[in-house]
Amino acid sequence: MEEMSFAIQKEESGKRLDAFLKEAIDDASRNFLQGLISQGAVLVNDKTAKANYKVKENDKIFITIPDPVDVEIRPQEMDLDIVYEDEDVLVVNKPAGLVVHPAHGHYDDTLVNGLLAHCKDLSGINGVMRPGIVHRIDKDTSGLLMVAKNDFAHNSLAEQLKVHSVERGYLALVQGVIAEPAGVVDAPIGRHPLERKKMAVNLSGKEARTNYFVKERFDKYTLIECRLETGRTHQIRVHLSYIGHPLVGDELYGSRKNNLGFKGQALHAYLLGFIHPRSGAKLHFEAPLPEEFRKELELLRSK
Repeated sequence: MEEMSFAIQKEESGKRLDAFLKEAIDDASRNFLQGLISQGAVLVNDKTAKANYKVKENDKIFITIPDPVDVEIRPQEMDLDIVYEDEDVLVVNKPAGLVVHPAHGHYDDTLVNGLLAHCKDLSGINGVMRPGIVHRIDKDTSGLLMVAKNDFAHNSLAEQLKVHSVERGYLALVQGVIAEPAGVVDAPIGRHPLERKKMAVNLSGKEARTNYFVKERFDKYTLIECRLETGRTHQIRVHLSYIGHPLVGDELYGSRKNNLGFKGQALHAYLLGFIHPRSGAKLHFEAPLPEEFRKELELLRSK
């Protein structure tokens, strides 16, 4: 059982209770949260409330999330772009718009559902909701993910992530023109103090470092490559917004207005490198830009 509490800030006042909780708890569906509210598992100022209750400044919200029950995550046939596969690991090129793994009240139409249809055996270390998932990328980010097909492989890959030996490269189109050829953002990241759904540069957060290199400049945009030294939630998105160059199409950390017509955000995990858990061989993979991303770059170049 997990317990969480929130104090409503001035900026959050007036939101429906279920809408506020959906923003505050990333991986829970609104239906799931509405169910908890109806069951009395959500208290507002020590009293039960309805889902349509409008929260007020200084309200104290307390929520009890029961332990997850064993949910059968069903295989779903998907047209997966499998870049590499053997008996231990699998590398997949995830399209933008696809959620990586199921969460509370959202058990279908995720990458995991597709992986289960593709191969029956995935590591169980992360439980029934995230079989085989060693790391993840955001729903609206495309690109390469490594997947563990057994616990031996999972432990090895997780350790490589822990010691920062996994090579990860991202291509990003950002707002504005970056003058310097390269740079590093070394700023700790933690939960945003006011907006629950967001992360932010926060002195009390965990250390985070993002290296970036300019690949191409346009009139109002810059194409850069990002290399991660750490792997915090939303790290690239937070760091680029922090230096004044948010991702094109990133509604959470940038502008809602997107003149280029991107669906989702212009971020692609194009490079992935790691040591094979069993053979010790160094594996290196690259995935081309998605068609939509590539066409937008061609349009910018033509101007």
